[in-house]
Amino acid sequence: MAQDQRKVKLEKEDNIAFITIENGPFNLLSDEVFQQLDETCDLISNDPEILVVILTGSGDRAFMAGADIKEFPEGVEVTYELLYKQNLEAHAIFNKFDFLNKPTIAAVNGIAFGGGCKLSLLCDIRIAEEQALFSLPEVKLGIFPGAGGTQRLPRLIGEAKAKELMFTGAKITAQEAKEIGLVNNVVSQGESLAAAKEMAQTIARYSLPSLQYIKQAVDQGIELSLEEGLKVEADLFAKVQLTKDMEEGVRAFLEKRKPNFQHQ
Repeated sequence: MAQDQRKVKLEKEDNIAFITIENGPFNLLSDEVFQQLDETCDLISNDPEILVVILTGSGDRAFMAGADIKEFPEGVEVTYELLYKQNLEAHAIFNKFDFLNKPTIAAVNGIAFGGGCKLSLLCDIRIAEEQALFSLPEVKLGIFPGAGGTQRLPRLIGEAKAKELMFTGAKITAQEAKEIGLVNNVVSQGESLAAAKEMAQTIARYSLPSLQYIKQAVDQGIELSLEEGLKVEADLFAKVQLTKDMEEGVRAFLEKRKPNFQHQ
């Protein structure tokens, strides 16, 4: 499929990848978007030139307004086994993005409801515009936030607040999202992509192995006891100490110059 016909567009600028959801007017999370996001993850993982990833939605109304309800399964052929299988497939795609071997930044440029909120949770960092709204409204449909929503949100903002948002389906502003730890930074309307790019450029100055090990250490360690997490850190720190980039970083520091990392 030609890039201009895709609903998940991938562009590169220097060492930064830009993923844009283009399924207007509200950038719904359709089956097609799911599959193209899966393909895009593979392209990014296998591209050594990409150091940082920015995810955003097209237009100025929605980052992503949620799933395409018209695609919800129904009818006599729907069984528990089928639904369970589909749910696991959705988890696999979201997990692939969550565990990308590059730092990821969400530029939330509008409403992030349901699947949109959960998509933003996959990113390492979230930058939201001041008019953005976040919500997990699935309870209003008689369901609950799947695709990892009940698991990722509590890990990020705590159990009680996450349950409140999921029990009530309430909308919160970007500033409220920042106050509870859902969002890192809030910027003016129309500025999320520029702010994400500025942060990405800062991150991209550093060694990719270093960035990858940071992400891996945090993602793995947060699920473990402190003792077990420290073992993960010790393992990864030993590995990063053997990289050529560490040699270059130390040498550059001693020579009082900027390091020239080769991402090796």
